[in-house]
Amino acid sequence: MTRHSGPPGQPDQPQPGERDAWLSVSARKNRRRRVVLADPRGRGRVLRTIIELEEQTSVGEKLIRDLIRQQLRTGLLLGGGTLLFLASMPVAFYLLPGLSDVQLVGVRLPWLLLGLLPFPLCYGVGYVYRGMAERHEQDFVNSVDR
Repeated sequence: MTRHSGPPGQPDQPQPGERDAWLSVSARKNRRRRVVLADPRGRGRVLRTIIELEEQTSVGEKLIRDLIRQQLRTGLLLGGGTLLFLASMPVAFYLLPGLSDVQLVGVRLPWLLLGLLPFPLCYGVGYVYRGMAERHEQDFVNSVDR
């Protein structure tokens, strides 16, 4: 018979001192600890928005569709404005024949305006469009990060 064994037919019972030592060890092992994996201030919403964009949920599709719509609207406005301006010059020369007789450096004004102006104008419009497109994308990124 061992030191811990009780009466015959009964399971072995630990002595009171051993039981307290075992409880304190087991209590130390199972002690709860709070684990913080991320900053709870607003990061969940950002992650949710990014996940919605990556998984192409309906909310993510709407965000992307709004960005594309905004880019398209900007492109159509700038392109349409440029096209309207360039198309209006022949009409202006037709309606105001006095402009057609003006000469600069020995070349008539309509030839200068219609032959040289479209190139820097298109470059300038493209430069403005690129800047606006980058601003729209930055606004989109900022709205996702908030």
